[in-house]
Amino acid sequence: MAITIDDIKKLKELTGIGLTDAKAALVEADGDFDKALEALRKKGLTKAEKKGDRETREGIIDSYVHSGRIGVVVEVNCETDFVARLPEFKEFAHQMAMQIAAFAPKFATMEDIPADIYEAKKKELLESDALKGKPADMAEKIVEGQLKKHFAEQVLAEQPFVLDDSRTVGDRIKEQITLNGENIRVSQWKRIELGVNE
Repeated sequence: MAITIDDIKKLKELTGIGLTDAKAALVEADGDFDKALEALRKKGLTKAEKKGDRETREGIIDSYVHSGRIGVVVEVNCETDFVARLPEFKEFAHQMAMQIAAFAPKFATMEDIPADIYEAKKKELLESDALKGKPADMAEKIVEGQLKKHFAEQVLAEQPFVLDDSRTVGDRIKEQITLNGENIRVSQWKRIELGVNE
């Protein structure tokens, strides 16, 4: 198989390695792009092995308007401009805009809930009449479950996915990360509903 400069650049973008290393990997794989990418992944040379350390500085802004009454603008980030331009990434961003229009989340993940809001709700639940007389450790476990349930509706990653409610948005995000081989984050959004001021 012939090795093209486009394949070298694509491999460089997907893995974060240099052009020389990308070319060498393709030569070793006889020009087979998928084989070269798999070999690099097995060696641990791709950024995909270090999801936690991967920055998401690229991406796109997408929008969705539902029946002229609800509008959403969302920023979805990835690691490279290459992935940001892929049709499947654009489709994913649009799905996130639809999700936000339908379910109006306030936070991207459970970790994004401000501590003061989380602690205030926890205090309120711990002081409820239903928990009076229960041992402290049991009350704490009950409240943790109640907190998760309470905030699940407000947290994007915990919500049922608008196009398939058998899985969560978090599951859909993980699927996209696997598909694109890059870290992906829904970083910010603005939702406007006709006649509703927040």
